Amino acid sequence: MPYSTNKDIRIYYEVCGEGVPLLLIHANPFDHNLWIYQVSHFSTYFKVIALDIRGYGRSDKPTSAFSLKDMGDDVLAVCRDEGVQEAILLGASVGSTIALWLAIDHAEMFKALILVGGSGKASSRAQDRIRGYTELGVDKYRIQHMEALVCPEFRASPVGRYLLQTFEERNPWLSGEAIARIFRALTEVDLVPHLAGLALPTLVINGELDHSLPGGLCTAEMIPGAVHRILPGTGHACCIEDPAGFDALVEAFLTEHGLMPLRRSASPRDGRKT
Repeated sequence: MPYSTNKDIRIYYEVCGEGVPLLLIHANPFDHNLWIYQVSHFSTYFKVIALDIRGYGRSDKPTSAFSLKDMGDDVLAVCRDEGVQEAILLGASVGSTIALWLAIDHAEMFKALILVGGSGKASSRAQDRIRGYTELGVDKYRIQHMEALVCPEFRASPVGRYLLQTFEERNPWLSGEAIARIFRALTEVDLVPHLAGLALPTLVINGELDHSLPGGLCTAEMIPGAVHRILPGTGHACCIEDPAGFDALVEAFLTEHGLMPLRRSASPRDGRKT
């Protein structure tokens, strides 16, 4: 199993493809399979690295206090073990906040920044999420949380029901207290004052129905040169709701900045487990 370790916390990750590393950091309350379509598409161009943030998937579920920096250091541990010195960074929701922290503190490592539902501080819903996971628990609350993040049409569709069920089936792996710790870590952070100093090419994507759309717009306005794109008919988890539309936005952005390879990798590694 491919794991990296940061201060005794094990972080699971998978690698697929070859070339410039593309780091994928998923959203609450999913795991690295939130990027299932993006791994399939972009691994023919890049070395795609998709990890489970602490609290999710096969990564450890610490219930003691930790910080956003600790979560960023988890990503850096994966980079260290994979020999990543320079990468493109793509994060969603809490993953976008982790990505922002990394871009602010380690700008020399990254060629571009892509944020999905991007914000430099915790959502106003954070306290509700903490109560949900600690009082109702994972089994009752997680499906409510996931369904609230996608548009009604996707939620009712066969593929939407199937994908949400695959995440729900992993509930026995999870700890409500560990997930609540992620939201607590977010409430202690405000990266907004640092956004004006970011010099990386930056794309912010929001679904048309995404509750974090106002925050994404503000983030894009504060980062010099950042562009903001809205994916019609989608919610917060727009990368699985409309993967073709999402991938096209990312590909156009990377092409504009000379970061999209002209040719596909001749021999992509298919789901390598390191």
